[in-house]
Amino acid sequence: VGNSPVLTCPPTSNITMVTWKISPKVGGPCTLGYRADQNKTDRTNCSDSLNWKFRPDRDPALEIRRVGIAHEGSYTCEVAAAERNFEETYHLTVLVPPRLTLYCDDHGNPVCEAAAGKPAAQISWVLENNSTPKEEGHDNGTVTVLSRFTAYSTNVTNTTCIVSHPAGNQSKSIAC
Repeated sequence: VGNSPVLTCPPTSNITMVTWKISPKVGGPCTLGYRADQNKTDRTNCSDSLNWKFRPDRDPALEIRRVGIAHEGSYTCEVAAAERNFEETYHLTVLVPPRLTLYCDDHGNPVCEAAAGKPAAQISWVLENNSTPKEEGHDNGTVTVLSRFTAYSTNVTNTTCIVSHPAGNQSKSIAC
């Protein structure tokens, strides 16, 4: 989320036509097109965040500015050239890093929350405990995971929560 990835379509000489066909998981399809004989670009139902990275006659790469969950889906570049035609398809998955919060509950137990991540984060604790994480799904495809630390021994003063996620790992410590 928030990055601006560039999807490449191998450039070739003597391009006749280039078409990016985009089928997001949410919302309708869109296309970006370029015709060399008219030196003309065309866009149908594409948001402003989807555009050519450079001039399509030189490099038909597609840039997605400030990628969001709504950009997930299939991206196919079709190129017609004098010597051959080809296509390249990408399946874009968007990772959302969770927001990590660590606090003490009313009973003095540490609670670790990895909020609104995609996919769901994994929570673990530095010290052994018998907690079972709870997951709550959200409409936008993100998941909040909550884990309450319950120690086997009562003399625990400081503990660390570790959140593992494909977009990056995080940890926080607390004394309750």
